[in-house]
Amino acid sequence: MTVDGEVRRLGGEADEAGWEVDPDDEWGVAVITTVGRQLRLRREAVGMRAAEFAVAVGYGEDLVYKVEGGKRIPRQEYLDKADEVLGAGGLVAAAWEDVKKVRYPKKVRELGKLEARAAEIALYECHIVPGLLQTREHARSVIGAAQPPYSPDDVERMVAARLARQSVFERSPAPALSFVLEEGVLRRPIGGRMVWRQQLERLLEVGRLHNVVLQVMPTDCDTHSGLDGRIELLKFPDGTAVGRSDGAFSGRPTSELKHLRVLELRYGTIRAQALSPRESLALIEQLLGET
Repeated sequence: MTVDGEVRRLGGEADEAGWEVDPDDEWGVAVITTVGRQLRLRREAVGMRAAEFAVAVGYGEDLVYKVEGGKRIPRQEYLDKADEVLGAGGLVAAAWEDVKKVRYPKKVRELGKLEARAAEIALYECHIVPGLLQTREHARSVIGAAQPPYSPDDVERMVAARLARQSVFERSPAPALSFVLEEGVLRRPIGGRMVWRQQLERLLEVGRLHNVVLQVMPTDCDTHSGLDGRIELLKFPDGTAVGRSDGAFSGRPTSELKHLRVLELRYGTIRAQALSPRESLALIEQLLGET
């Protein structure tokens, strides 16, 4: 997973959205608290005051205190510079492998782990473009439209987490990915004209990948088995699987064989009723031309 954004310079970084620790994430709190404590102990061991250390690493003193107090998630560049200043020989910089996971909400981390292991991912989405296919600005528009609204910190954390899950497209060997989207979703210009053009272009880009099958459910299909809501199926190399549907089994993830068969039947029926991949891409190209 990667984290977006340029880092350095003092500015208002201590208050930058999306880098605060979620108090309800016990593992995350433990990781950031431990890293902060180690940074403080190493700084004190070399006889540097917090103000001196802040100047040496090129960040604000307030940010240094927040990181060391376990109240702030340090960026990779911060850890790299701290490692250099403290002469830690790579031990501080290595903490990024754990810290970067804390950057994302707990539930999204768990979903990301499943998607990272899956050999096959199949998803029908009826209300929005699936998170795995969203552009940054589209994701920000969708998440920012929630009511009651999320805080700016939460919006940025969720956007970053959603984009990080898209590393699934970079895996080797590549997993088999299948998406079915409703035509109505593709006609709603979320975020405005330019944001929507970029989203449609992203769908075309992904839909042309050799390991992706992208289909559109046309609005003139009067009924189909996905009307109850989202369906997701993940299959793993060891033969196990997990699935979820808004309209079945209380919406909870299930790995029971009889439940998975129901979800596979529904998803298979939806794919049969949707436009073919070629027709689907042609429709998206048409919509792009209309924007």
